[in-house]
Amino acid sequence: MRTFKILAIAAAAMTFSSFAMAQEDDYAFQENLKLGIKAGLNYSNVYDANEESFNADGKFGFVGGLLLHIPIGDFLGFQPEVLYSQKGFKGNGTLFGSNYSFTRTTSFIDIPLQFALKPTEFLTILAGPQYSFLIKQKDEFESSFGTAAQEEEIRNDNIRKNILGVIAGIDINVDNIIIGLRMAWDVQNNNGNGTSDTPRYKNVLFQTTIGYTLFK
Repeated sequence: MRTFKILAIAAAAMTFSSFAMAQEDDYAFQENLKLGIKAGLNYSNVYDANEESFNADGKFGFVGGLLLHIPIGDFLGFQPEVLYSQKGFKGNGTLFGSNYSFTRTTSFIDIPLQFALKPTEFLTILAGPQYSFLIKQKDEFESSFGTAAQEEEIRNDNIRKNILGVIAGIDINVDNIIIGLRMAWDVQNNNGNGTSDTPRYKNVLFQTTIGYTLFK
């Protein structure tokens, strides 16, 4: 009977200890989990996919959305994000002896799936694939004859709406504030069937954001 009591007490102690450790591990996980929002600016441009002559100037656009940082051990993590992201380019030239300027703004839903390396508490290095879905395109044309603008949802099957890319950068972590710096570029070009009717180009951008997380 005495032996049974000792075993029962030992089992209860082990159960309590396991529960306490599980609670501690869960708390530690929550301490490293980051769920937050971020917003900032893209500086984007395009380049010809076949490396032919194609000149364009960069433009600024808005980017913002949600982030989730999931820890995998002490130094690794996984950070998916869902962002509304404006890209595009500017160009200029001469038409009928008159100078003109052209601006294209493309609106995407970007989903970067980034793997994270955390060498220190204050720095996170990120890289991974990015999926982009084109939702809207706006073209603005300005010359001495006047200004014209056209904005439309993308329905043309010859425009690739689903584009794969690559993203890489760093996050600087200061308490609940995250300052992000990224570079991203498309792996696929924008035309759907490869015909010459659609310009072949890929998006490339530099991105800076500031975010706030619910957990430190």
